[in-house]
Amino acid sequence: MKKLQTILIFLLLSPACFSQIEIVKDGKATGRIIADSKSVTDMQAATLLNDFVKRITGATLPVVVPGVKQKSGDIIIESINLSKPVSNTSGPEEDGFRLTSDGSLFFIRGGKGSGTINGVITILENYFGVQYFAANTCSYEKRSDLKLPENLNHTENPGFRYRQTQAYSIAKDPMYKTWHRLEEPGEIFAAGYWVHTFDRILPSNKFGKTHPEYYSFINGERRPGAASQWCLTNEDVFELAAKRIDSIFKANPGQKMISVSQNDGNFTNCTCDNCRKIDEAEGAPSGSIIYFMNKLAARFPDKEFSTLAYLYSMIPPKNIKPLPNVNIMLCDIDCFREVPLTDNPSGQHFLKSLEGWSKISDNIFVWDYGINFDNYVSPFPNFHILQANMKLFKKNNVNMHFSQIAGSKGGDFSELRSYVVAKLLWNVNCNVDSVIQSFLKGYYGKAAPFLYQYMKIEEGALLGSNIPLWIYDTPITHKTGMLNPNMIKSYRKLFDEAETAVASDSAFLKRVMQQRLSIQFAELEIARTGALDDVKKIKEELILFRERARLLGVTTLNERNNTISEYCDLYLKRNLPNPRISLASSASVSYTLAPNKPYDKIAGKALTDGLLGGATFNESWVGWEKNDGEVVIDLGEIKEVESVEADFLHKLGSWILLPKSITCYSSTDNVNFSLIGKKEIAEDRSPEVKYVTYGVTAKEKIKTRYIKVHAENVGIGPAWHYGVGYPVWLFMDEIWVY
Repeated sequence: MKKLQTILIFLLLSPACFSQIEIVKDGKATGRIIADSKSVTDMQAATLLNDFVKRITGATLPVVVPGVKQKSGDIIIESINLSKPVSNTSGPEEDGFRLTSDGSLFFIRGGKGSGTINGVITILENYFGVQYFAANTCSYEKRSDLKLPENLNHTENPGFRYRQTQAYSIAKDPMYKTWHRLEEPGEIFAAGYWVHTFDRILPSNKFGKTHPEYYSFINGERRPGAASQWCLTNEDVFELAAKRIDSIFKANPGQKMISVSQNDGNFTNCTCDNCRKIDEAEGAPSGSIIYFMNKLAARFPDKEFSTLAYLYSMIPPKNIKPLPNVNIMLCDIDCFREVPLTDNPSGQHFLKSLEGWSKISDNIFVWDYGINFDNYVSPFPNFHILQANMKLFKKNNVNMHFSQIAGSKGGDFSELRSYVVAKLLWNVNCNVDSVIQSFLKGYYGKAAPFLYQYMKIEEGALLGSNIPLWIYDTPITHKTGMLNPNMIKSYRKLFDEAETAVASDSAFLKRVMQQRLSIQFAELEIARTGALDDVKKIKEELILFRERARLLGVTTLNERNNTISEYCDLYLKRNLPNPRISLASSASVSYTLAPNKPYDKIAGKALTDGLLGGATFNESWVGWEKNDGEVVIDLGEIKEVESVEADFLHKLGSWILLPKSITCYSSTDNVNFSLIGKKEIAEDRSPEVKYVTYGVTAKEKIKTRYIKVHAENVGIGPAWHYGVGYPVWLFMDEIWVY
């Protein structure tokens, strides 16, 4: 008897025992869609629903207008007036929705914005089993019947009112953005003014020469330029900016928000007497920014002004509070990513600022960073921190969010990262592990268990290593940690098993191969720092990396748009043994103009060890800030010398510029030096990360033991550079003598 009762209880609780609203039976429509043809949003929702109903069953539901006699199986799609609650419980907010059914009718009621569309997407995911993984990549099972639950009362509202990621799928497939409930700056920021807009609003090339007083006073003088900031206490600047902003709004009548924000650069704020007075009273350079923004907000009370709290302006002011229509775009660019923001010093420093802003504003936009910008393809295991950080933002009055995950094709788990972040932007409390496993199963097929194991092992290795994960990282940083030889061996085995599991399915296999590029890249980068014992094998690995990337359409290596093809060409030329033998190989080095800390740690051998630095400046490079660099190479004995070459890093975003000149000297006694030659170097403003070799050649061969190389630093950042008015860096790696 007890067993029979258990069976009855199970049957009563089974979903199959509840009657459902039938909308398609045996491949034929039994339900209809009722939607107002005058509502663009509701008709888009109806079209989206019908599109997938047809894909799944082959049937198309009739679409009729409100007012017709309703019948069983009808789906009513309607955007509601938010001022009128749907029931006694809270209703849909902007972009939110409510799904209800009364036995025979199913209602999709949406709030302002895309509410009804978002409601349809939830139906397609939760009840029809549709998953949308990446651009033009979704999955569903075809069937002849479709039903909706008979008794349902479900409301969802977004975790953030604005949700943005950097998925490459958005540009390739408009449905991806819709499906994942994402937005783009152009939709809300007038005329696309959304970050680093000072120079767009008041161009320095127009006002700089005639009115240098409009721009930052830095280190003793006004420094107008595209990277300089405004003098925020100058009344003429305010009036000109206000006039320009007014014209932008008038030209874009449907948009009420604009970004009025600092140009990209650190410590380039104005320090004139008036600006400094405000900032000193407020305890931070953000003081003069909020002073200026509040004036704009008061001038245009019906508009919203977003401004950056970024680098030098991250810390909130002590006294002044942003007006309600001032939006604070707070950026956590300087934080490490191996643990949540609450758990390491860099994150805790940011958290202090976040909490400070949340005490004086409930209109905060967080710009979060979630990938390696120097090496998109490099492993970046940060999935375990995403939810904790999102919850932290939500807790501290953040209502707008941009997750800059650099979702380029071929980036480390690019599609999965974009997918998970989108789910969290909508619901910070979603089950992330379930989301990950569901995605892996749908996107990688039978390879999923191996990739999941790879993710977990790599995550554990990162945490166990205690090595920080940085957004300008290099695999070389982790070659004794999560990318040590034993870990690489484990990852190789898992990817071998993953490829074998899906060998018969070309789509799944290509996706596994694409993800494997990250480990291939890591191995290549680490190999160039070693003894290069097996050059043939390295060349084979490089060919495989290049061919797979080309086959899979993976082109971009980093945020400066250096390509994988360029990387491979340069790897062969730069890192593998040079047939020319340098007379300076392993020679001793001394410095007559010493490098700056911490880039002096390897200075004793870095310039003659034959190993060249990569795109990340904290690896293998010797650096000088503001000052010239000068080094003496001891060849050990007198030798015949004809030419001298030196290698330099060009990386504008990190304030690393090429030298103005390089001059070489020779000596037999290390006391009296004679000029070999001098090379003047043209200014380079290109944004690409690059390595440039400069050299001098003697008119005839010289007998010498000592070679002095003098590199002339640009010194102070020019007007066009991010570091205008501040010291810039010079980075040198290898010196060759032939």
